[in-house]
Amino acid sequence: MARVTMLVDTSKCTACRGCQVACKQWWDLPASKTTQTGSYENPRDLQPNTWTRITFHEYESGGRFQWLFLAWGCVHCAQAACVDVCPTHALKQNALGFVSFERDLCNGCGYCTQVCPFNVPRLETINALTGEAKASKCTFCQDRVTNGLQPACVKTCTTGALQWGERDAMLAKAKARVDWLKGRGYAQAQLYGENELGGLGRLFVLTAPPAAYGLPEKPEYPVLANFWQNILQPFGYVAAGLTAVGLAVNWFATRRAQLANVETIVGGKEE
Repeated sequence: MARVTMLVDTSKCTACRGCQVACKQWWDLPASKTTQTGSYENPRDLQPNTWTRITFHEYESGGRFQWLFLAWGCVHCAQAACVDVCPTHALKQNALGFVSFERDLCNGCGYCTQVCPFNVPRLETINALTGEAKASKCTFCQDRVTNGLQPACVKTCTTGALQWGERDAMLAKAKARVDWLKGRGYAQAQLYGENELGGLGRLFVLTAPPAAYGLPEKPEYPVLANFWQNILQPFGYVAAGLTAVGLAVNWFATRRAQLANVETIVGGKEE
């Protein structure tokens, strides 16, 4: 099955934020109360009820000023640390290549929020008294794409800044676009996401260095996730196995003692 990918062409984005609205409408996500802080960004960050947002950045190079806009959300890493540390398998690698999320399986541990190199998942407290919580993030509209439809944000994008399709086709489009931009004076135009963390599910055509958009230059699989996957989780399995063995041994020992006691009583009566 071919891996699907979202292509984000920042050179075409007008920051209309139609993608933000479409995401909220499709998933019936409520709005949040915000205040003016001197920025056009609204809201200022991803939230449990905001999975897609447009980020605004000012960038100057060689005397040339640029407004940089970025359609931001989960980038669906091929090497997804969030999937590896999720103890309930609420987060999974879908066969189509994106990271799916099943809210009903989430136990609110928050591990995914700690290991994501892009700081994407958000944790929502459902009940402060019991500590119940749920994580949330963009799922590429998993209900739509698994039925052959585009994500809601892509469908609503009027400028073509968001495109959707098989990864190889999106990579070819992205590389051709970078070459086109370089030929028109954008010397720093580049593709981001082709190889990072095994290849991102959200490819970016940038007109400036990744850092200018707030993106890590070289995102790395976190040490904490390695520790969880290679040490702590296997140890947990071993501990659980030893506990099960211990309980079984205890049951057999107790059962044997009970049988021995019965035999003694019966033997006494026979004497």
